[in-house]
Amino acid sequence: MTYRAPVKDLLFDMKELAGLESLARLPGFEEAGPDTAQAVLEECARFNEEVVAPLNVEGDRAPSSWRDGQVTTTPGFKQAFRQFAEGGWQGLQHPTSIGGQGLPKTIAAACIEMLNSANLSFALCPLLTDAAIEALLLAGTPEQQRTYLPRLVDGSWTGTMNLTEPQAGSDLALVRTRAEPQPDGSYRIFGTKIFITYGEHDMAENIVHLALARVTGAPPGVKGISLFLVPKFLVGADGRPGARNDVHCVSIEHKMGIKASPTAVLQYGDHGGAVGWLVGEENRGLETMFIMMNAARYAVGLQGIAIAERAYQKAVQYARDRVQSRPVDGSLPGSAPIIHHPDVRRMLMTMRALTEGSRAMALTAAAAYDTAHASPDAETRRASQAWYEFMVPLVKGYSTEMSIEVASLGVQVHGGMGFIEETGAAQHLRDARISTIYEGTTGIQANDLVGRKVGREAGATMKALIAEMRPVAAAASASGDADLRAVGARLARAIDDLERATGWVVETFPADPGAVAAGAVYYLKLAGFAIGGWMMARGAIEATRMLAAGEGDAQFLRGKRLTARFYADHLLPQVDSLAESLMAGGALVRSAEEALV
Repeated sequence: MTYRAPVKDLLFDMKELAGLESLARLPGFEEAGPDTAQAVLEECARFNEEVVAPLNVEGDRAPSSWRDGQVTTTPGFKQAFRQFAEGGWQGLQHPTSIGGQGLPKTIAAACIEMLNSANLSFALCPLLTDAAIEALLLAGTPEQQRTYLPRLVDGSWTGTMNLTEPQAGSDLALVRTRAEPQPDGSYRIFGTKIFITYGEHDMAENIVHLALARVTGAPPGVKGISLFLVPKFLVGADGRPGARNDVHCVSIEHKMGIKASPTAVLQYGDHGGAVGWLVGEENRGLETMFIMMNAARYAVGLQGIAIAERAYQKAVQYARDRVQSRPVDGSLPGSAPIIHHPDVRRMLMTMRALTEGSRAMALTAAAAYDTAHASPDAETRRASQAWYEFMVPLVKGYSTEMSIEVASLGVQVHGGMGFIEETGAAQHLRDARISTIYEGTTGIQANDLVGRKVGREAGATMKALIAEMRPVAAAASASGDADLRAVGARLARAIDDLERATGWVVETFPADPGAVAAGAVYYLKLAGFAIGGWMMARGAIEATRMLAAGEGDAQFLRGKRLTARFYADHLLPQVDSLAESLMAGGALVRSAEEALV
């Protein structure tokens, strides 16, 4: 089955939930209204459906390969990446001053979802380049920005993040890669980096590594980490790639999924040291790297949504085609496509509801980012930035966990054929599995949420969010429409459970953060379910209004209402049980060592 981009749903969320028309009134975004968004999304859909998506299965079956330090990507990837770059897709959300198109993140996020649905392995290369651009925009010197940003934006060069080392995974305090200062202001870098996505490949003229290292004599721990720009090829006075730098790919990993994306082991300094330049200040590299990590974490959340959408589409098509058994309700006289069986419909609706709820969360978070960067009002910028930062661990953690459930359901819909690689359902599950791990595991996202975002600020942002959610539940509950009333009632109960759980976190965290940490993933999931339900309710209210006014595609809008009702009835009740699991406390978890044998 071929991929079809969900342009209608993306545009609905952008217009009706993320407030695209309001964004278009902000300085710099005046040309980014609904008409522009529709034109961009339709062209993006065409490119991904026709060029990138057909390479997805080939990438899984013929992944990138390494030989003598060189990586050759899947046949067709290099040509597709050239078309991607020439189409201006890498620069979509970046400033016009460096060659980008200057569009809001909200529009870019929709395009990034489509790219990841089309081919997750392919999309990882632009993801890391986006993160490198953001880091250099924030902390790069004027010379670094002039030299590197235009080439990163136009796709001539690509970027990487170099954090992980064999002994330093999530604990970056253990980073050992060292940087020796040179008289000319450069540094010589020595060390090994692992799990470097697109750390070596054949799709671009140059690769710009942003690597964490310790300057000789730096303090121990995270306070002694600096960030360095280390290009694969040193850049000459003419701005072109010149001599080969002393950073080499010594192998690539053989992985469960995302097989076409080369995951490199990079060795720095085997021949005198790799030449690098400081980005930002010495010993403050982690601050800049967190800019990259936040950008990448949000993008990985989009990956989860993208994989879920692709798995859902494949499952629906199979369910329509696969004839097996007579429906138990006797609605058809003989064997029928399995989409007529109630349990299959339950699985498909679960997949759809989870995907649409997460998509709405991600796009409204992107709109908050845009407002934080473009609003002329300082208080609006501050509040929007706080809301976006609050949402990042939710978008990343909840959406990726959701994607594994959806992809697994996709295999289940296929039955035994889902376990057979030829159908393609298994690839989505294998590809999705990394999303809850890289760029910070679900546990890390959950601890960020309960610790930094709720516990340390006494729940202020979540309480403000709950105050925004309640009027939606009230409006739906007061509706003359029976489906909306049901949605409103379920949402109101979920909000109560979210408030109860938040109160427990706020009360417990100061004295016993370990108890909160033991249930942090429960809190992340229940918050994701509740906020997703809020988004679905907002969408259902708007869809009902549009139907009454005779606006839009009636079939699509009826589908939005039905999916919101399913979400309320089948998913929101989980908020209560997750709250109970959270508040059971962490004493048993922390005393479980005897059982872990």
